[in-house]
Amino acid sequence: MSSINGVLPIDKPAGPTSHDIVARVRRALGVRRIGHTGTLDPFATGLLLLCVGSSTRLAEYISAQSKSYSARMRLGVTTDTDDLQGSTIASSEGWRHLSADQLLRAFEQQKGELQQVPPQYSAKKIDGERMYDVARRGEAVELAAATVTVHDLRVTAVELPQVDFEVDCSTGTYIRSIARDVGAMLGVGGHLVALRRTRIGSVRVEDAVSLDQLSDPEAVRTRLIAPAAALGEMPRVTLDATQIGAIRMGKSVGADAQAPEGTPIALVSVEEELVGIGECLGQRLHPRKVFSE
Repeated sequence: MSSINGVLPIDKPAGPTSHDIVARVRRALGVRRIGHTGTLDPFATGLLLLCVGSSTRLAEYISAQSKSYSARMRLGVTTDTDDLQGSTIASSEGWRHLSADQLLRAFEQQKGELQQVPPQYSAKKIDGERMYDVARRGEAVELAAATVTVHDLRVTAVELPQVDFEVDCSTGTYIRSIARDVGAMLGVGGHLVALRRTRIGSVRVEDAVSLDQLSDPEAVRTRLIAPAAALGEMPRVTLDATQIGAIRMGKSVGADAQAPEGTPIALVSVEEELVGIGECLGQRLHPRKVFSE
């Protein structure tokens, strides 16, 4: 399967890191060029999109798409990682006195555009160093809040001190931070105990292959997503043969695409094959990345 090219959706189990999954897929497919489009913590499960072959050049665009999660938090215990893998730094029995209205109001305040502080233990880089490496040395860093958008947040089950919820959000949103901040708003603390990613862009976890299926070439072939299809949330323009020729030569073409300047646009053929990634400058489409036939 050395000529494989596309985006492979994997249903990650709990335990291995995202890098472990990449290594396993490389061995199974016999393909070196594989990259993931956003990590999942080892305890988390669910959708991991792997770019295979020349599709690795699309990783930055796929990772920028919105995501959905199902999660469970535990009220009354605060950890240094904001999840179940950390050490307890505070505890409270105050959750026993919470009303349903208080709980729902706290979750409601986590919807919309937020200034969210990342966890101390995260893959976020500060001065070129991953935050989890800094935290493991026992150092604390004042982290700047980042702008994220929680499009929807739904409480699906309550069995205190545990609360199940679902999230639709922008890239860069930390579900651990939502659990931490809900607990803080309620005055009892909280942390994440389970997380499953269910969607990235237009791809859902139901479309994914399990690790056990990697040895089945037919299962991999049928689940492999074409590059253009994996960019489901990106604006797109269909090019004719003349425009495709110009784009592949690095030239701009006239277009009436409606997208703000600087917005990535998928340039596709009438057969929905990805020709390149472009952007609008004035009334012309300029290629950013071009893909060969």
